[in-house]
Amino acid sequence: MTARKEEVGPSGLASALVEAGALQSDWLPSYRAVPRDMFVPARVWPGIPAGTEQSHVVDRDTDPDAWLKAVYSDIPLTTQWDDGQHTADEIGTMPTSSNSRPLMVFSMLADLDVRDGQRALEIGTGTGWNAGLLSHRLGGENVVSVEFDAEVAKGASENLRNAGLSPLVIVGDGRLGYAGGAPYDRVIATCSIGEVPRAWIEQTVTGGVILAPWAALYGGEAIVRLTVDGETASGPFTRPSAFMRLRQHRADFPAHDTYLKGVAWPADGIRSTSALSPASVRDWVVQFAIGLQVPGAFWSVERSDEENPEAYTLWTYDADSDSWASADYEPGADSFEVVQSGPRKLWDETEAAYRWWVGQGRPDFERFGLTVSSEGERAWLDSPGNLVPLRSA
Repeated sequence: MTARKEEVGPSGLASALVEAGALQSDWLPSYRAVPRDMFVPARVWPGIPAGTEQSHVVDRDTDPDAWLKAVYSDIPLTTQWDDGQHTADEIGTMPTSSNSRPLMVFSMLADLDVRDGQRALEIGTGTGWNAGLLSHRLGGENVVSVEFDAEVAKGASENLRNAGLSPLVIVGDGRLGYAGGAPYDRVIATCSIGEVPRAWIEQTVTGGVILAPWAALYGGEAIVRLTVDGETASGPFTRPSAFMRLRQHRADFPAHDTYLKGVAWPADGIRSTSALSPASVRDWVVQFAIGLQVPGAFWSVERSDEENPEAYTLWTYDADSDSWASADYEPGADSFEVVQSGPRKLWDETEAAYRWWVGQGRPDFERFGLTVSSEGERAWLDSPGNLVPLRSA
């Protein structure tokens, strides 16, 4: 290992992760034995520590110092755009595979709380780094990783082989888990889900743990840590997150014109005003709290006032294309114009959800939890018996 690599390399990142409380002592040997640089391709688009933005491409062949600095920084690295259809240096439309932020990787591994000899199932192999860490800790014979994209799986398998690690990498639909390796003591997803697949619960032993980034359609996301008890799994959210969606859980949103049905705004909408600013419902935890209560709703922002670029319209839609709401944001305003159409009064639901969140003391992610049973999923606050209310079914 060169002096330059030591300067910006694994030691500095390890120190930062230990100081942040993410990298625990029991994972240090695996961190050292499974270096991140062995699991990062030559071309990556570095991200930012918090958020989903990417910077321009960094190429190891043309700028090895910048590449190494990116690899040993606490940032996510996008490794694929648009399911591999975009290969240019420019940023693509949608990031679809990555090497996750190290702080999140080791925070989740700490949440997973593995024990020697346990079997683990990973959903979303990506570059293979997380599977490699698990394999070093548990033994490759005890780790199965499922990746939907065959090319991504091929690259991960090569990385793992070059690192001397041999988990079982399966190309398949992550929702189905992998029954051939079940039962598992631990299941970890490195992609976001909108609901917990039944197969994961069925393939996990009673007392086992399922750890996954979970998000309602509306937005916000957090890591949920579920303990399996027969056909039921329940547990708290542990921390906020922002992962790429499991491909089969990606939303296919109807187009804006589908809701207005070819008629100019406000169409058949009913006008009103609200004291709640649209800006108040856009924070990550607020989106999360609203999404738990307002199922099947999503939102977008439209900016059209060139003279007032900070002004915008917050549009809220239901996934069934029957209802919509618009709320106009003006900086400094005390009242905001709202228009609602359809059987669901989506802004009323949003406002009620926000007021509930405020009334509960503005809870952060860690106060929420989730129970998954044969009857579906229900979120709760503080304890499983205190269900989060649903504003519309």
